[in-house]
Amino acid sequence: MGLSADEVKQEFQATAEEVLGRLRSQQLFQSEWDIAAFVVFLTFVGTVVLLLFLVVVHCCCCCCCTSPRPRKEKPKGVDNLALEP
Repeated sequence: MGLSADEVKQEFQATAEEVLGRLRSQQLFQSEWDIAAFVVFLTFVGTVVLLLFLVVVHCCCCCCCTSPRPRKEKPKGVDNLALEP
């Protein structure tokens, strides 16, 4: 059920010709749905890039700093006075 090499080559050429035709005509999007899908895709890619950038900045700021930050001490035990009679 797989495609043969000739079929794959013909499909690739047809897709490349379609893309090049759109580039030549300067009409990349055929409908408003194409534009909306492209905007959603760019928003997703931008969000992923932003999150990766924030992770890199966090790692660089927290791991590479030579000055130790004072750690907050956690309380060792808190009595729950609501349980007292």
